[in-house]
Amino acid sequence: QVQLVESGGGLVQAGGSLRLSCAASGSTFSSAAMGWFRQAPGKEREFVATIRWSAGITSYEDSVKGRFTLSRDNAKNTVYLQMNSLKPEDTAVYYCAAKLVVVGFFRGRFQYEYDYWGQGTQVTVSS
Repeated sequence: QVQLVESGGGLVQAGGSLRLSCAASGSTFSSAAMGWFRQAPGKEREFVATIRWSAGITSYEDSVKGRFTLSRDNAKNTVYLQMNSLKPEDTAVYYCAAKLVVVGFFRGRFQYEYDYWGQGTQVTVSS
């Protein structure tokens, strides 16, 4: 059974940094795509970033480009979201998602594209 476990959230001041982790288990992820989404209070869940596991190709939502960086550790089956220069508007619950087998074109920006989800981790940025 596929499990995604996020960690690393917390409270940070504006301008600070956090690194979120998504530990994946229960399957092989060499052909997977992993995504991060976030949901702020009263708002819909939105795309943050995605990475193709094998090639390491990444894509980011415009508001986080240059501030957030995705990476993965194959040995640990873990994806990391390094978040720098955090802003109060980054405050949200951050969710990790996985699409196990990606063949061909994969946009990765929509929730329906993913098969599995983690439970989320809270990120709060104070001004």
